[in-house]
Amino acid sequence: MESISGGRVSSTINTPSTEDQKVAIVDPVSPDLRKAISSVLSRWNGLEMAVQNQWGGRDSTHKAQQLSADILSWFSQSKAAPRYVEDLENLLHERMILSFNTDIEDGSIEEVAEQLMIVHEEYLHGNH
Repeated sequence: MESISGGRVSSTINTPSTEDQKVAIVDPVSPDLRKAISSVLSRWNGLEMAVQNQWGGRDSTHKAQQLSADILSWFSQSKAAPRYVEDLENLLHERMILSFNTDIEDGSIEEVAEQLMIVHEEYLHGNH
């Protein structure tokens, strides 16, 4: 079971030794980074239009929230691995097509990806 609350992601898993014993796993991702990602996405006109016009169906708002969570997860994966803006652009492009049936070609995906990379760098250097 996984829940997201208060800027923390936690999961409980059954350990193989006993079914009744549960172990909590907490991801120490800063709520500041989560908020910063959401802030960048909230200023993206392409995503805003997709949500307002429900291009992703009735659950468009949820899909936008999931996009934010996916980006946070992408940044949180293996901290030692380098992150490239092109990979983030591909993630954004893919999610917009799959979630909202929207192919954005106005250059905003590249702008948003760059802003997200800057936000992440600031977070890593404690400038949040």
